[in-house]
Amino acid sequence: MSMRPMHCPRCGRQLVAGLAHAGCAAALELEPPRYCTECGRRMKVQVVPTGWSATCVEHGARSS
Repeated sequence: MSMRPMHCPRCGRQLVAGLAHAGCAAALELEPPRYCTECGRRMKVQVVPTGWSATCVEHGARSS
């Protein structure tokens, strides 16, 4: 697995040097990621009062 994210966890677009995702970064402070940072696929996300969990069919589960 790559240590550096290749896709934006909020919009799923590929991260490219020079392109800012400031709006996405600000939104991620309040909401869970919706896309896998490795493959860009939409994840299954569950939000509960104590946090969140997200699962990518290819790369597995992540949580807050």
